[in-house]
Amino acid sequence: MAKKLLIVESPAKAKTIEKIIGDNFDVKSCYGHIRDLEKDDMGIDVNNNYSPRYIVPDDKQKIVKELKQLAKKSDEVWLASDEDREGESISWHLAEVLGLDIATTKRIVFHEITAPAIKNAVDHPRKIDMNLVNAQQARRVLDRLVGFELSPVLWRKIGMQGGLSAGRVQSVAVRLIAEREREINQFIAESSYKIEAIFSAQDINKKYVNFKAEGPNKITSLQNAEQFLQSCKAAVYTVKDVQVKPSKRSPAAPFTTSTLQQEASRKLGYGVSKTMLLAQKLYESGYITYMRTDSINLSDTALHDISNEINSSYGKEYHQPRKFKNKNDNAQEAHEAIRPTYMSNRTINDADTKKLYELIWRRTIASQMADAEFEKTIAKIIISTNNEQLTASGEVLKFDGFLKVYLEGKDEEDEENIEGILPPLVANQKLQFQEMLATEKFTRPSPRYTEASLVKKLEELGIGRPSTYAPTISTIIKRNYVEKRDKEGVKRNVNILSLNPHNEIKKLHHFENTGAEKSKLFPTDLGLVVTDFLKQHFNKVMDYGFTAHIEEEFDEIAEGKVKWSAMIDEFYKPFHGNIEHTLENAERAKGERELGIEAATGKKVIARMGRFGPMVQIGDANDDDKPRFAKLKATQSIETITFEDAMDLFKLPRNLGKFEGEDVIINVGRFGPYAAHNKKFYSLNKEMDPYTVELEEIAPMIEDKRKAKDERTIKIFEKEKIQILKGPYGPYIKQGLRNYKLTKEQQEKAAMLSIEEVKAIMEELKANPPKKAARKKAK
Repeated sequence: MAKKLLIVESPAKAKTIEKIIGDNFDVKSCYGHIRDLEKDDMGIDVNNNYSPRYIVPDDKQKIVKELKQLAKKSDEVWLASDEDREGESISWHLAEVLGLDIATTKRIVFHEITAPAIKNAVDHPRKIDMNLVNAQQARRVLDRLVGFELSPVLWRKIGMQGGLSAGRVQSVAVRLIAEREREINQFIAESSYKIEAIFSAQDINKKYVNFKAEGPNKITSLQNAEQFLQSCKAAVYTVKDVQVKPSKRSPAAPFTTSTLQQEASRKLGYGVSKTMLLAQKLYESGYITYMRTDSINLSDTALHDISNEINSSYGKEYHQPRKFKNKNDNAQEAHEAIRPTYMSNRTINDADTKKLYELIWRRTIASQMADAEFEKTIAKIIISTNNEQLTASGEVLKFDGFLKVYLEGKDEEDEENIEGILPPLVANQKLQFQEMLATEKFTRPSPRYTEASLVKKLEELGIGRPSTYAPTISTIIKRNYVEKRDKEGVKRNVNILSLNPHNEIKKLHHFENTGAEKSKLFPTDLGLVVTDFLKQHFNKVMDYGFTAHIEEEFDEIAEGKVKWSAMIDEFYKPFHGNIEHTLENAERAKGERELGIEAATGKKVIARMGRFGPMVQIGDANDDDKPRFAKLKATQSIETITFEDAMDLFKLPRNLGKFEGEDVIINVGRFGPYAAHNKKFYSLNKEMDPYTVELEEIAPMIEDKRKAKDERTIKIFEKEKIQILKGPYGPYIKQGLRNYKLTKEQQEKAAMLSIEEVKAIMEELKANPPKKAARKKAK
């Protein structure tokens, strides 16, 4: 008897579900989306209610054919793609392609891949929700319209090798990063002096311990700081009063997609994409609930399991039931927070996902645990010589509560001072003075975004949804609008004044490292130029409020309140008019910045975007002499490069001297820094700086690269400048920058190929390129 066919997105998910219901169902994977919009003419009929034209891509033809054959043999086809809008859309596309009746086809959803959840879903199938499909379709169509219409504007008005592209959410994300960068570049640090006194008093064991007390708030100059310390000479320090107050700290809510990405970044150092990849694996293996959600709700079943786990492992006093409420009323993919499917599983054996699973387990269990209880002590200390007050504060943990399991991480901008423990102090107690310091402190700009803090900001602004955060960040990095990198700090002198018990004031000098960054998001010069151009000409698209409003409209479509084509129409008509106006009237954007005048020639020096990236130019195209150009270093920017640094770039080309009787010339070209020697070119090793590298380093490099090339070379036709080389997939033909693939038979006799045979192979491949290369060319 034929079984029913159940289709899911991934093989891993199929495998897990088949173990549960394999007796009644064949469970097969469609490997994600099986259809996409055509590339030609946007794939959208703008004159017919924005009707999309979908095609099955070449790489999906085989799986679609297989699913059609299985569907014919099956009693019934059920659809079980993920529960969010994208999953609903996949189910609809499957129904369309397989010729299923939308009105009767059974669709099941579940938040976790466990036997009870799957069996319950099978017992309660529903129909495909066309409101959710239309919300996803509206997002896809709108983003295609924006991308396809904006990108040609950028090609025409900015240019650049490889073609530029723009996206609705991505462009706004780049704007956030660009504005933060400019805020940092324009920031001027202000210094002030922090007063900190160190005293000694007996603890509960009658042992003398040191503790700190802070002085008046901002003292703005070194002179004022010294005056304050002078006024404290020979002072008696007396406790004026001591206040003891209880305080509590409550646990964070269980994870949403956004908070999981943020915490995995802080605690595990994971990028957003890595977190989602691992979370997907955990979900498909049946370890956690669905990982794309903006809900902080927990089901009654989960709450019961958590209660049992806390009571048995920690005791009843640690259990405190909580119901968390979403700030976002539209929590659309929103049935339950991310949690373990079985709370009794504290860990798992899979090495790749173990750390992330344990993080989710701890966060979930902590969310239902008691508050941590503290006793906060604040002591006011009078200085006898100037009647100023110092404040000592400390905190004692009285009951650990949820902290027994979990402490939420903090971003740089949220960092707090950690308070120590004070010894017992009483009013009128005279304190033993050890030292007073006046330490110079500097104001700091807001930190650059990490992947996680950018997600947090996008969520705060209402831009994007759980399923869009990771692809947005991947896209802006891939498009070279943003780069993720480290930045070295610079040393800064810090003034410190010290008053000792002998009433001596000493001046100390200390250096601190400032401005160091790790794995932060930096806008590229290209990202800055594109952002400025889009803000100038497409202000509405770049507006944070407008982008958030679009997300709200998608939510309304999902709820059946708005017709999707009407929403698109309202956006597209003015947007398209703006496109045509900009193409017609906008000037070409170069991101140009004048740096100064070259003394020797009197010519203007400018930094600007060129065809192959940011560069410095001396002179003008209208001058008698051709302008001179130099490429910026990877660490330099058009916005911040100085005149002096720009002129240093023109030290290239550098002649390092002779090697084997021929000059070695160092320069930077289209593909980066290189050494030219005896009419051949060698790319510099990554660690080599073209401005400082010497002949002693270059000569061995040339020899090594020659040797490596000789080992790769099978045959050379000098006259035609054609080579047959060894590659990772076997021998191939190379002429200039172009490679030609050989068949297995041709590879076996590569060393014996004549020039005539090689030319014939090249001509054949030019006339009939391989399918993959042909598709790439067509794009």
